Amino acid sequence: MKVAGFTIARNAIKYDYPVVEAIKSILPVCNAVFVAVGQSEDDTENLIRSIGDDKIHIINTVWDDNLRHGGKVLAVETNKAFNAIPGDFDWAFYIQADEVLHEKYIETINFEMQNELHNKAIDGLLFNYKHFYGSYDYVGESYKWYRREIRIVRNDKSIYSHGDAQGFRKNNDEKLNVKLIDAYIYHYGWVKDPRKQQAKQLDFNRLWHDDKWIENNIANDSEFDYSEIDSLSLFDGTHPEVMLERIEKMNWKFSHDISQRNYSAKEKIKRLIESLTGYRIGEYKNYKIVK
Repeated sequence: MKVAGFTIARNAIKYDYPVVEAIKSILPVCNAVFVAVGQSEDDTENLIRSIGDDKIHIINTVWDDNLRHGGKVLAVETNKAFNAIPGDFDWAFYIQADEVLHEKYIETINFEMQNELHNKAIDGLLFNYKHFYGSYDYVGESYKWYRREIRIVRNDKSIYSHGDAQGFRKNNDEKLNVKLIDAYIYHYGWVKDPRKQQAKQLDFNRLWHDDKWIENNIANDSEFDYSEIDSLSLFDGTHPEVMLERIEKMNWKFSHDISQRNYSAKEKIKRLIESLTGYRIGEYKNYKIVK
């Protein structure tokens, strides 16, 4: 069984993405990792090279900044990395630049890939998510956070990155058949210095919206206001080992009263229904789970 990792990176230093940690976290699972490095305003390429692992292969790309609708450019770039994977690889492990795999799930992931290797009814493996917010001590608790997404797919080029690269589709916009596995991806995109977060918001939202929308919806502040959040819970687990040095260097403070639950009326109803039936009504599912 051969496994290739793939990801994209651009301005990773400027916006303080944990892309080094992301790549390092999947290296033990992968025989090779393909990184599409977009033309950057910083030294992102050498940051990736500094990992110093021969498994890593860099593809230099130029982003089309005219693709300002629905984050499409992210999927375009992700497909460049995926399509660079040679045909002799069986599985492809996608990790975004702000996602990290905890080492405690490596054994489970290897088992599931081997177990489903010849089961053509399965297009990919579905992961659970923990979305950290504000600091490394809190995780998003409301329904606005997606709780699952595909991160391992077959190395089948009828599969492609979909939408804004959150998930995948195949053939003519067909959802993938996936197996839900007992493993989590840790998402750190909402944990960084408030100054870096604000700069990222201004730039990143340009991948979805025009300048007028940015002007009307993104505050022209020097720091991001983390207090505007509906509901968080305390994280009581351990972080991946590759994240520990970054966590020790955290240079800002954030605290939140977890007793505050500012749910919308719609979410309150949905939560009541889920508590009674076990079904989460209206959940976005970019996949079909195979039992």
